[in-house]
Amino acid sequence: QVQLVESGGGLVQAGDSLRLSCAVSRRTFGRDGLAWFRHAPGKERDFVATISLSGGRIRYADSVKGRFTISRDIAKNTVYLQMNSLKPGDRAGYYCAVGPVPTTTARDYTDWGQGTQVTVST
Repeated sequence: QVQLVESGGGLVQAGDSLRLSCAVSRRTFGRDGLAWFRHAPGKERDFVATISLSGGRIRYADSVKGRFTISRDIAKNTVYLQMNSLKPGDRAGYYCAVGPVPTTTARDYTDWGQGTQVTVST
């Protein structure tokens, strides 16, 4: 079983930056998709960004394009989400996930972390 542990969340002001990390417990054999999703109270879980382990193919949600950057360090088994120009609307629990392919659909991912909270004040 793959275990994922997120870190790096916190309370920041609008316009600030945060970098989230997701440490993956072991090699994700047969799984090529790493992604970040977020879930705000009263809202659906939303796709944020995804990256492929093999080729680095990247996709972003329109709401974060130009502000967020996803990256991975295969040697460290870690995926990152650099978040710049944060807005109050970015407030949510952020979850990393692993799946067979890098899609934008949450149900395609088989393993999830416990999440890290991001709060953005005005």
